[in-house]
Amino acid sequence: MINTPVPTAPIGVFDSGVGGLTVARAIIDQLPGEQIAYVGDTANGPYGPRSIAQVRAFALGIMDELVDAGVKVLVIACNSASAAVLRDARERYTARYGIPVVEVIQPAVRRAVAATRNGRIGVIGTEATVSSRAYEDTFAAAPQLEITSVACPRFVEFVEAGVTTGPELLATAERYLAPLKEAGVDTLVLGCTHYPLLTGVISLVMGESVTLVSSAEETAKDVYRALVRHGLEGPAGGAAEQPGHRFMATGDPQHFETLARRFLGPEVGGVQQVDHISERYPTGVLARITPEMLSAAQGRNGHGANGQYSGPNAGSPLPASSVTSSGHRGIATEERPDAG
Repeated sequence: MINTPVPTAPIGVFDSGVGGLTVARAIIDQLPGEQIAYVGDTANGPYGPRSIAQVRAFALGIMDELVDAGVKVLVIACNSASAAVLRDARERYTARYGIPVVEVIQPAVRRAVAATRNGRIGVIGTEATVSSRAYEDTFAAAPQLEITSVACPRFVEFVEAGVTTGPELLATAERYLAPLKEAGVDTLVLGCTHYPLLTGVISLVMGESVTLVSSAEETAKDVYRALVRHGLEGPAGGAAEQPGHRFMATGDPQHFETLARRFLGPEVGGVQQVDHISERYPTGVLARITPEMLSAAQGRNGHGANGQYSGPNAGSPLPASSVTSSGHRGIATEERPDAG
């Protein structure tokens, strides 16, 4: 039985890796009395090159276990996962159990619409996010805007490797961002939660006149709104009595902890490696992955039972895909086989 969420429960935040820590940082800063339970699905990430079906299976599996663990709010701190499962997640958790689900796409769009001066907005994201057209669909309410989307998959690889500067990163950024400069965008949405960690190089390439929009701060505001709307704010002054924030990784905890401490700070007291979140928390009744989801993630996409890619192109980037729509442009960039 899934219990009704309570104000003293933690906020569940997850991403495919360390990028979601930018959202966790904003939540901690804006809501210092709240406890965070963060999961980095590093065993299956990055999600960007994966199919929507795979991302959906992994994301719903993690959210099932976070709900079983008793979190009061779910934060999908990953653009690829937000694009893949938001509607399913709200039906599965909010409508059924009263657990609010907050994502990162709409907050970024809202901020970009307010920020643009010339109506030309750029979006950079993973291949999964760009090909999903999630941003184009969200911007559709403002048809007067011109949207240019570009997939920048190697940015995630740089961040996950702890590389935030250097000539190779700069050259990659110049190549990725050239179409956006040509389009004359004055506002650029960082459509992946890893990308704020590359703000320095992105700003250098785009120039000071271009406003960079990160969803982290706006998402944290949406988390607060959800807590108030559902009566789930933590007790005043409760931070001193609550246990610290908890960080879990499905892959190598040491590498994750090193990057987490660098990007988030002293709040990361330690990272526990878990195959399932149930190893850290008691679980309830939700199935981690349904047979249909498992079939979609494994049978049709060449993935083994452990979620790792085992098909003929293992180790190589998947082909880039482009998106086009009336008034909106999607651009995918080709990747080198040695990307890493």
